[in-house]
Amino acid sequence: MAESPFPDVRWGSENSFLREPAAAFAATRPGSWVIRKLAGVDRRLLEKSGGRFTVLGPIAAPVVLLTTTGRKSGKPRTSPLLYYREGARIYVVGSNFGQERHPAWSANLLAEPHATVTIGGKAIPVTATLLTEPERTRIYREFDAMVRVYGVYETRTDRNMRVFALTAT
Repeated sequence: MAESPFPDVRWGSENSFLREPAAAFAATRPGSWVIRKLAGVDRRLLEKSGGRFTVLGPIAAPVVLLTTTGRKSGKPRTSPLLYYREGARIYVVGSNFGQERHPAWSANLLAEPHATVTIGGKAIPVTATLLTEPERTRIYREFDAMVRVYGVYETRTDRNMRVFALTAT
């Protein structure tokens, strides 16, 4: 298996006593609202630290900054996202906390699949590929196993969550 070009720089612990209560809270509608509101703070913290530190750090959540090109504006748009790693690829889910609309960053990737991720102080150019079945469901289930909120997000909307594979270019 090829070595991953994406550094694993999470801090905190997956065994933190905060992990389960944080995941349970995040699975609630008020919890999703709080996390959406903290996204701006998290984005600034991630940008200032070069992708080294995140609000979710104490629970060792794998977070990446994804910078896409705005499909309408043509300007860079940056979003902090949880990711799942398998081999030399990382994956991101357009859950948008189970809201009715897909997140803007996912539409940006559909329009322009070349993007950048920042993680562990490294900016890495990537190409995004929208997953199709059955791989989409398999990776989505990996996200749900990692942080059980993804199963809850599915119950909030009828839309099919977009899942992207990101490969370093």
